Amino acid sequence: MAFLRRAFLLLFLQVCLLHVSVLAKVELSMNETVDVYIGDMAEILCQYTSTNSDSKPGFLIQWFVAERGGSRSRLYYADANQKLIDSGTDYTDRINVVTDEKGTRLSIQDVRLSDEREFYCHVNGLAAGSGVRKTHLRVFAPPDVPEIESVTTGISVTKDTPSKVASCETRNGFPKPNITWYRDGEPLMNESGRVNIVILSSRMSSDLYSVQSTLEYKVEKEDKDARFSCEVSFFVPDGIRKFESPSVNITVHYPTTMVELWKESPQGLVKEGDTVELRCQGDGNPPPHFIFNKVEEPDVNFESSRDVLILSSVSRKDSGTYQCHPLKGDGVMEVKGEVELKVHYLDTAVVVPKDEELMHKGEDLTATCNALSSRSTSTVWYKDGKVVGRGNTFHLQNATYERSGVYKCEVTVPSLPNLKTNGFVKIIVQGGPELVGSEEVVQLDEVEGRVVNLSCEALGNPLPSISWNITGSQSWHEVDKKTHKHMTHSVVSVKVTSDITAECNVSSDRGSGVKIFKIKAKGSGVIIVVIIVCLLLLAFLGSVIYFLHKKGKIPCGRSGKQEITKEKTTKDEIVVEMKTNTKNEEAVLLKAVNGDKKGPNDQPL
Repeated sequence: MAFLRRAFLLLFLQVCLLHVSVLAKVELSMNETVDVYIGDMAEILCQYTSTNSDSKPGFLIQWFVAERGGSRSRLYYADANQKLIDSGTDYTDRINVVTDEKGTRLSIQDVRLSDEREFYCHVNGLAAGSGVRKTHLRVFAPPDVPEIESVTTGISVTKDTPSKVASCETRNGFPKPNITWYRDGEPLMNESGRVNIVILSSRMSSDLYSVQSTLEYKVEKEDKDARFSCEVSFFVPDGIRKFESPSVNITVHYPTTMVELWKESPQGLVKEGDTVELRCQGDGNPPPHFIFNKVEEPDVNFESSRDVLILSSVSRKDSGTYQCHPLKGDGVMEVKGEVELKVHYLDTAVVVPKDEELMHKGEDLTATCNALSSRSTSTVWYKDGKVVGRGNTFHLQNATYERSGVYKCEVTVPSLPNLKTNGFVKIIVQGGPELVGSEEVVQLDEVEGRVVNLSCEALGNPLPSISWNITGSQSWHEVDKKTHKHMTHSVVSVKVTSDITAECNVSSDRGSGVKIFKIKAKGSGVIIVVIIVCLLLLAFLGSVIYFLHKKGKIPCGRSGKQEITKEKTTKDEIVVEMKTNTKNEEAVLLKAVNGDKKGPNDQPL
């Protein structure tokens, strides 16, 4: 009976509630979706109101989550008496619910990918009615920055189908990111026969996506400088974001269509003996191996190092037109490069007259110096290191002995300073002996006993010899004798004892000559008279000074003494020895000075 009574009461309450619910209704308001980054906190708001404004019902609130099979699991329960978070769910330790009169808020900590579900808010207002609404929670995980990798091998433009150019990969994204390819900033789309984009995506154990995209592209020669990149776009709570990879370049192989050949070294004109380097370059990639030959010798191929031909120690025969062309192969066109090589030269100088030329004094001579050259030349003549002429012709007029010697001509090429040659001719001017000085007879007056130096010089080729023949003196000898180029010099020292005749005889195979010195000797009596006169003058001067001193006109003391100095004779002056014949002459002179006129035999009283 008690059971029946309780069942009847419950049925009555439900009928009453049903009747009330028809009269009142609870209205709920929720966002359709809530977006959140993985690992962040999600907040789902459920707002409610009742159509029965007269009542203030107590709400019974429950939160549910949709399971994958379609069922729902309760997460939270609250009424006027209690608040309860259900245990044993994935959210037991991660949720928090805040409720007031206007609504309830579900907060989920540390959002996971598995939280991307529908969450239900169930509100029961009892007499006010009930309502249910849901919100879809969307979880986002930004992917890693994309990694791009280009192919390391070259891609040939001759291939008929698109070739793999690069691959791009991004990891750890949710939802699945998208990859777009760019060439020089322009997007690439699938295009039959030209662009093919292959995308491979996978879901890792963490439920995050990994996407890999491969770009296959039909390359052309213009792509050798192109830059390829990939861009990853992905959804985020506030829209769409993008990551761009670094750009990469690819190696494009294309055939050679143009070849250029030039002289790498030396710079400027080429002369014989130089080492010449010719370099060949084409516009193909990879650079091909080149074959070098000469137009004048088409069947002869030179040994070269890939794209360089080296010609060592070139000569004029190496002049000509050189060619280079790539080795034949797949896709190689018949192209070639050419360059003209001119090797300049300067032959050995030829001098006329050759080697040695004999000529007579007073004659004229014309010498020429020529050297065959590919460029204009300049000629300079030298003698003893000094410039004596310019031009390929040298004129020697009225030849003298001094003009004898080696004449060198130097031929240079002004446009090639290091290109030079030279030649020489030895000119010998011959003639008989020629005395230096215009006088053939030299007159001299000298005092007896004096020593005189006589000098004699003679020019000639062959070199003349000098001999002396002296009469009137036995006291002579040669003090100096020397030769220099075409001159002979001799000096003799002669003591004058009487009149002297000295002959300087010069001679060679081509003649002879003589120079005469005549010396007239003067006696010593004149000298004695001069000495006596001087002594008398000195005696007179002494008497005058003594007389003035006695009269007091001239003070005398130590300070009055005067020093008489004798000028020194220079070593260049000639020393003359003077001797009298007897001692008696000296005695007479001394007595005359003292005022004694007695003879040498007189005795004092």
